[in-house]
Amino acid sequence: MAESINTDETRELIASSKVEGTAVYDPEGERLGTITNFMVDKRSGKAEYAVLQFGGFLGVGADYYPVPWQMLSYSTDHGGYVVDLDKDMLEDAPRYGNDDAAPQYDADYDRAVYTYYGVTY
Repeated sequence: MAESINTDETRELIASSKVEGTAVYDPEGERLGTITNFMVDKRSGKAEYAVLQFGGFLGVGADYYPVPWQMLSYSTDHGGYVVDLDKDMLEDAPRYGNDDAAPQYDADYDRAVYTYYGVTY
């Protein structure tokens, strides 16, 4: 019986395995990249960041951009997330590459990311 329960998606919820790899678009519908993972606060259970993979070709040379989760909205028309960003804004955005150590995601880093995007921390 348990195997017949759909755990991928409901009307309001989506499994993390379906979020990872989901396309991200700008407001004009141009594809910016994909969500590689997301960061969840251990205590509250709230998703804090979507880590977006932008740039490169087929993942080679791409960078990873932590974006506050609240900036994303799901679009059924696009079948992915829409974020009010464009490629120019990502030029100076906080990011790290494949060869870089992932950030610590401490209070100072969080504050810097949220401030960059103009989101209240």
